[in-house]
Amino acid sequence: MTHSEGSATLLVIAKEPVPGRVKTRLTPHFTHTEAAELAEAALGDTLRTVLQLPARRRVVVLEGRPGRWLPPGFEVVPQGTGGLDERLAAAFGGCQGPTVLIGMDTPQITPDLLAPALTAAGRQGAEAWFGPADDGGFWALGLAVPDPALLRGVPMSVPHTGAVQRGRLVAAGLTVQDLPRLRDVDTPDDAAYVSALAPHTAFAATYARLTAGRRAVAR
Repeated sequence: MTHSEGSATLLVIAKEPVPGRVKTRLTPHFTHTEAAELAEAALGDTLRTVLQLPARRRVVVLEGRPGRWLPPGFEVVPQGTGGLDERLAAAFGGCQGPTVLIGMDTPQITPDLLAPALTAAGRQGAEAWFGPADDGGFWALGLAVPDPALLRGVPMSVPHTGAVQRGRLVAAGLTVQDLPRLRDVDTPDDAAYVSALAPHTAFAATYARLTAGRRAVAR
């Protein structure tokens, strides 16, 4: 792993992978325990990628408690209170300088996908970075100057979340650079798609292990 230095802060918004509290939309296709295993694998993949990226600070903004999935090299801060918009706003409010926030639901991310928002060359000419998700949300949001007001009041977890959030950035007069569109892991179909797309991840290995018996029966 490369612990490279940079001038940006990288935030990972995450939830402790506790059965029954994470990835509940994967059930009943997966049990609550299996859904938590997939969530932990996705989080682990995400954190390993973050460690390869240039950053001044690497921070897990956590709901719950740290566990075995947390590698060295990260600060941990608790999520704030209120709705998701308030919690994301609070995460940005605790930062100074260029800040990029990502979730734990895209284990397929690679350093190249986030490099435009984290390198000095990539940041030239842009004041915000936006990574849209297939479900209408977003998987990444970067701000050259963190401003919590840009997130407060944005409706979260609805099909137009991403459109509203990007519109906020534009309405504030920011030059927005779009990152590639990615698919979050929320449903069993998402899990199958992402595991096939990124076969060398821990997420894909966990998915293969959990579904091996089912595939054998299906044959």
